[in-house]
Amino acid sequence: MTVTVKNIIPRKEAEGAQTAQYTAVGCKTIIDKFTATNHAAVDVEFSVNLVAASAFAGVNNQVLRQRTIAPGECYLCPELVGQTLEDGGYISTLASSAGAITISASGREIT
Repeated sequence: MTVTVKNIIPRKEAEGAQTAQYTAVGCKTIIDKFTATNHAAVDVEFSVNLVAASAFAGVNNQVLRQRTIAPGECYLCPELVGQTLEDGGYISTLASSAGAITISASGREIT
């Protein structure tokens, strides 16, 4: 068994449409940290889904639902820390305003 610590989602702006951000390929992934920072001048709602392979993002796999993030706030997303993705599973996000939230995540890939 090999464990690789990596930046699974390099810093980027979250889209205003449901978007896959990271897929566990040939491994199991444990999320160690996930941040969402609002750099807009208004509140923005942010959601995160942890989706099994061959499934679609929906309310049944939403881990963070429409969390309001205030201007300048960096939300540490404790709901995601320690969560796992099996091979083919993925992280999908949705922001109420495109380009307002900067996301980043780190974790461990186990092969």
